[in-house]
Amino acid sequence: MKKILVTGSAGLIGSESVKFFVKKGFEVHGIDNNMRMYFFGKDASTEWSKKQLIKEFKDSYHHHHNIDIRDFEKLRKLFKENIFDLIIHTAAQPSHDWAVKEPLTDFSINAVGTHNLLELYRLYSPEAVFIFTSTNKVYGDSPNNLPLIEKKTRYELPKTHKFYKGINESMSIDNSKHSIFGASKVAADVMVQEYGKYFGLKTGIFRGGCVTGPAHSGAKLHGFLAYLIKCINSDVEYTIFGYKGKQVRDNIHSHDLANAFYHFYKAPGKGVVYNIGGSRHSNISILEAVGKIEKILRKKAKIKYSSSNRIGDHIWYISDISKFRKNYPKWEYEYDNDKIIEEICRNN
Repeated sequence: MKKILVTGSAGLIGSESVKFFVKKGFEVHGIDNNMRMYFFGKDASTEWSKKQLIKEFKDSYHHHHNIDIRDFEKLRKLFKENIFDLIIHTAAQPSHDWAVKEPLTDFSINAVGTHNLLELYRLYSPEAVFIFTSTNKVYGDSPNNLPLIEKKTRYELPKTHKFYKGINESMSIDNSKHSIFGASKVAADVMVQEYGKYFGLKTGIFRGGCVTGPAHSGAKLHGFLAYLIKCINSDVEYTIFGYKGKQVRDNIHSHDLANAFYHFYKAPGKGVVYNIGGSRHSNISILEAVGKIEKILRKKAKIKYSSSNRIGDHIWYISDISKFRKNYPKWEYEYDNDKIIEEICRNN
């Protein structure tokens, strides 16, 4: 039986990866110490997800409760005891708003924790495939310099622009304001590339747009769609920061992302970067999302508008996934915006 390590295994992407790969016949080891509750409070706790995974997959899933990815020696013990075929690294401090509160904590988790895993991977399971969930925030606020057009419900690019179908991997990560979170993810992103390029290891970097799904423990500072749906369903006021709610996100379901990981695992590269997200297939502005959710839940949203935008926030971001599609033509989306929103609403 193939053996896999998933970090952040009770989180959105991690739990989806656990479910996906258990069903593919893998023995899965998971690391998650519920730092999400520390970041965002009790409502964002992933304890429920951890318990669900242990109950549902008790014969195939092994949860390592007490390991923090910043603890090199505890990680070393796990790597010494197991030879992994695949490592999916999703554990992170995920919010650029929260990172400002504790920049050292943010960097220690996102950058140092990633480097710990890479080095132990190199030492103990060098034949494995290492997948890192990066972020579109590595591009900083460069997307905001695009010639955007303000429309009734969203910002948009001219159809003649080279990035109209989405931003590809050619966009520079230099000379932009990243946010503290974005900078720590850049450090990790580049190191994962380097372990592929320099050491010849099989590493893949997936720069995600908005990853979402019903397993998302949405919080005010992270989890756009899940938190918006939670607010509307609970009659809680939702604050839109800047851009009149016309900022555009592309949304990819965590299942579709886990499936992309599987395709990469079967035919890996070395230090390869992929932009991954909903692309033109699945994107939406906050205003458009509010309208769709109101119709499904038959409830009126309580919206508060703030004129100040979040630092480093993207006005418009759609991923161009052409590079990934070219290399993995058999991969397909199973979800679009409507299906994603309907599923989260049903499970809220």
